[in-house]
Amino acid sequence: MIYILQNLAPILAATLAGLVIGLVWYRDPLRRGGSVGLLVAAFVAEFWLCAILAGALILAPAQADRWTMSLGSAVVIWIGFIVPALVVTLRLRGAKGAAIAADCGHWLVVMLVQAAILQGIGLVAPAG
Repeated sequence: MIYILQNLAPILAATLAGLVIGLVWYRDPLRRGGSVGLLVAAFVAEFWLCAILAGALILAPAQADRWTMSLGSAVVIWIGFIVPALVVTLRLRGAKGAAIAADCGHWLVVMLVQAAILQGIGLVAPAG
């Protein structure tokens, strides 16, 4: 987990971008009754997701173009973990298909933007 500390600046930048996307996507949920606690929880969740994505990008094989690997890794994580979790959770709560698709779309955009920021700023692999 040392890679998180070594890459704190790009991870924080990508985390903040993800938060901004969420605020725009959901039309500023804080104005619609959301709390500061929601913002803090969103920041922690976005940070952790971004840190995991950064780890995946550091470990990605060098055989493909770096942008292909970055954006491809984001899509694989999205479709392999985020989509199934959202579909099951939201369906159990009675959400309709359009709401599920909107939430899945939000997270796809977040993951792609975060991957682009992480790749654009650059990540440092831990020594050893």
